[in-house]
Amino acid sequence: MAIIINKNTPVLVLGLTGRIGSFHSEEMIKYGTRVVGGVTPGKGGTKHLGLPVFNTVKGAVSETGAEVAICFVPPPFASDAIMECADSGIRTCVCVADGIPTQDMIRVKRFMRRYKAEKRMRLIGPNCAGIISPGQAFAGLMPPHIYLPGRVGIIGRSGTLGYEAASQMKDHGIGVSTSVGIGGDPINGSSFRDILEMFEKDPDTDAVVLVGEIGGPQEAEAAEYIRDRMKKPVAAYIAGLSAPKGRRMGHAGAIVSAFGESAQEKVDILKQAGVHIVPTPSSFGKTVEAMVA
Repeated sequence: MAIIINKNTPVLVLGLTGRIGSFHSEEMIKYGTRVVGGVTPGKGGTKHLGLPVFNTVKGAVSETGAEVAICFVPPPFASDAIMECADSGIRTCVCVADGIPTQDMIRVKRFMRRYKAEKRMRLIGPNCAGIISPGQAFAGLMPPHIYLPGRVGIIGRSGTLGYEAASQMKDHGIGVSTSVGIGGDPINGSSFRDILEMFEKDPDTDAVVLVGEIGGPQEAEAAEYIRDRMKKPVAAYIAGLSAPKGRRMGHAGAIVSAFGESAQEKVDILKQAGVHIVPTPSSFGKTVEAMVA
């Protein structure tokens, strides 16, 4: 099994008929993802890639029973698409868009809180690589061939470093249950802690790899959860050890502004919580291999 998405999960693609949406949808379908339709306002009633296209998310969910939506809508309009998903019965929305204004994401988070926790949509991203359950299905941008099916979960703010972890683990014969890219923006949908809780409850995940970076409190909050609640072993790599304080680095959230936000401080906090530290990007494979041995 896997968390969030598996081979039976019906997936809806927002922006299916666009160039980017078409390209990645074809890859997802080829891999075995159960894509059931798409949404492009104004093109409802047509077909694309052999799939029905709808004008609204609500109409698509009603007709297809979609549970997961992946959003390829451009950044200026992505927040509206996310809120439409939240209002239409979608259980999980994966948003890959990079460059959504922070104020738009504040509005999205406030909108989602209108719903009770048990009915609230789970948002993955934005500015993320997506999610994959190897050998079953994926919704995102990742190259699926680098993921070996297995029993180690991956959570990452950086998509590229998440790929590196999966690729090295595959070289060491270690497979992945599910890999989740939570995104690098300062305001995102799901945190490290949210996904750690899911992996801790998943009977088919034995260990977790966490890929963090400078900026923000999420790694420190994850360390607290790992120390107090998790029984499964966790390995972590934190990017940005050489980053100067106060300078923005790469992702929008990668800026150190308070104690506990530099890479070294995060490494120290995680180490104190009993996490296995991956010292360099080239050490994912051997560190995880030693952890699960």
